[in-house]
This record gives sequence, C-alpha cells and structure tokens, in this order.
Amino acid sequence: MTSPGTRRLPVVGGNWKMNLDRNASRTLLMGLRQRLDGLDGVEVVVCPPVPWLSDAHDLLAGSTLHVGAQNTHWEPSGPYTGEVSAPMLRGVAEYVLVGHSERRWAGETGAETNRKIRAALAAGLRPILAVGERLEESRAGRTENVLHLQVNQALRGFTAMPPEIILAYEPVWAIGTGEAATPEIAQARCVAVRGMLAERFGEAAAQAVRIQYGGSVTADNIAGYAAQPDIDGALVGGASLDADAFTAICRAVAARAG
Repeated sequence: MTSPGTRRLPVVGGNWKMNLDRNASRTLLMGLRQRLDGLDGVEVVVCPPVPWLSDAHDLLAGSTLHVGAQNTHWEPSGPYTGEVSAPMLRGVAEYVLVGHSERRWAGETGAETNRKIRAALAAGLRPILAVGERLEESRAGRTENVLHLQVNQALRGFTAMPPEIILAYEPVWAIGTGEAATPEIAQARCVAVRGMLAERFGEAAAQAVRIQYGGSVTADNIAGYAAQPDIDGALVGGASLDADAFTAICRAVAARAG
C-alpha cells in the first residue's frame, strides 16, 4: 500500500478506441481543450484513433492536455502494412497504450508487449501498460497470478523501473460491459501490482509508479476510485467520447488530488 505522505500526480487517459469520424473528433478535441486546459491536480491524456492523432496534436498544442496513441509496432520501420512505429508517433504523441486487453485478444503476446515498451521508450514516448484478468480467471482466484505474469512479461529484462511507464489495472470483465470493479477491489488489485513492482525494483521505485484503474469508469463512479490511495487516476473508455462526462471525471480526480 502507498506509504503515508506519498504524492503522485494522477493521470486520466481517454481511450477513444475505434470511434468518431474526423469532424466529431475535432469537435471533441476542441471541447476538451476549452473545458480542461489549465486544470491543476491531474494530467490529462487523450488517445484518439491513428488518423486523428495529427489533428489532436495541432488542436491541443500549447494546452496542458497531452496526446497518446492506442498502439505501436516494435520495429522502427519495415514491411509491416497497416502498422505504425514508435518513431512515427513521436511527432504527434507523447504517450502510447501498450498491452491493452483488446490488443491481447487480437493475439498480442507478453513478449510483444515487452518489445513495444522498449520501442516506445527508445522513441521518447511514455508507455501506459495495461494489465488485467478475465472473468473466469477472477472467479478461479487466479487474478494475482495473471497480473504477476503480465507484469513480469512486460518488464522482462529491465533492471530498474523506467519512470516514464504508467500502469493501468483494467479487469477484462469490466471493459465495455458496464460492470465496474468496486473501489475496494480496484484498490486491492493496484496494491498487489505495486507490490509486484516493489519485489522487482524496490519499494521506492514502486511507490513512484502511477497506477490507474480502468473498466467502465464513469462520472458517477469515479469519486470512489479517486478516493483510494493506490489508484492514481483512470483509463477511461466510452465516457471519454463525451466531453462533459470526461471533464467531470478529470475534475473529480483533480479535486481529490488537491
């Protein structure tokens, strides 16, 4: 559990997934800038689909909002049709999601997640590493085993915890289902992940890592998560497509941090 006096700037990420055309994307970006620019006490990261990353970069330039990509390839270049490399993202994004469960469903392995993290760091991007268990794994009491495996695979070969990495605990059974983990369960899982990092990299390094909760986060339930000492913000899916809802989430997190 977080040591008394530990302060980490919470971060709220909005993962738009495969949604919005260009006009709707630009409208949302401008609305978020108007509502959230300059908000203290929270870091805000917006993750649009790849075609709109340049628009996000341009429309949010000079604001306090950051741009993140939803995925990257591990090679810097090559014959990989349809893929996007970390060096390509560097000009339009600062963050990149890695290991999201929806990518894992598509076949991404732990070894590939590790390579993506390394590629992102080499390109100067900040990875947001997602980990989380499936419903059947949770019911079988295997949650911590699954999280331990995912964390160790993703960080294999690292002798120190890269300070650029953010972790996101996202139970697969809560993503897009409306079934969110209770704040108490989410807190316990984030404590477990922080303990895994402490085992590998030491307590001080683990205490410095920001760990988000993700999975059916809404403006109505965010206060419960923000109140937990080991939950450092949220990774938001559907609610990030609504400017008012996402703004309410960011403001609630900022208010708790202050």
